[in-house]
Formats: sequence, structure tokens, C-alpha cells
Amino acid sequence: MVSDRHGVPLACLATPGQKNESLYVGPLLDAVRVPQSTGPPRRRPQLLIADKGYDHPTVRRALRARHIRALIPRREDPRLHRVGRPAFFDVHLYRGRNVVERLVGRLKERRRVATRFEKFAVSYETLVKLAFVERYLESPFPYTA
Repeated sequence: MVSDRHGVPLACLATPGQKNESLYVGPLLDAVRVPQSTGPPRRRPQLLIADKGYDHPTVRRALRARHIRALIPRREDPRLHRVGRPAFFDVHLYRGRNVVERLVGRLKERRRVATRFEKFAVSYETLVKLAFVERYLESPFPYTA
């Protein structure tokens, strides 16, 4: 799930439970569309804040290809031999990651989103997007064209 800094959801993608989420960062970022007052919608955020689970070369490559700055803490894994300069990391900006965690908590207030009863991913994504609409309607920062 991708949200803006105010906790307004921008895109979601249902993935298989046994697959690593870092494989789906590219398709998820391609689904982001932020309406602008004039011109086409924005498709590229300036900064992506993620947790250590997304510290993977494919994720960083996908973000670099889209010219998106990554704020992802490094895993302390001795098997990973990092070469080159250390990645950008700002502790104060990283504190904003809890906005997404709070958004997920608010979306899970809907019982059908919290406990996935749907057999098909398309049905589940539809319910999540319905919860998105409810979140848009109660948001203090609505996106208007």
C-alpha cells in the first residue's frame, strides 16, 4: 500500500501471502496517480519511506529507475557486502513512516478488510478500495481536481 504524508491512500496491490512484497514495488508504484489542479496526474513521489524489509537491491533499483529517493534503513546482515557510499537516511523523516501503519490500522477497522474472507484477490482489492473511498471522504486533505 502507498499513501501520502497525510495518511491518504494512493494505491494498493494484493499479493500472494508466500511471496516477498519487495518483488511488487514496481507494479505498486506504477498504480500511483495523484490528481493535480492542472495537467496530468502525478505518478512519481519525491520520496519513498519503507521499513527494513524493503532493503533489497531490486527495490532500490526500481526506485532509482523512477528517480524516486529511497529512505530505507539498511539491514544489519553480514552476508550482504555493500559496496560504495552509504544510502541516504534521515531519522526525522523516517518517523513519518508510522502514517502508513496508522492507515493500515484504520482500514482494518472494517472487518472484511482485516479478516480476508474473499476467495479471489480482485474481490479483496475491491473491498480495500472501498475502504479507501471512506478514508478519502473523512480526510482533512481531500484531493480535488
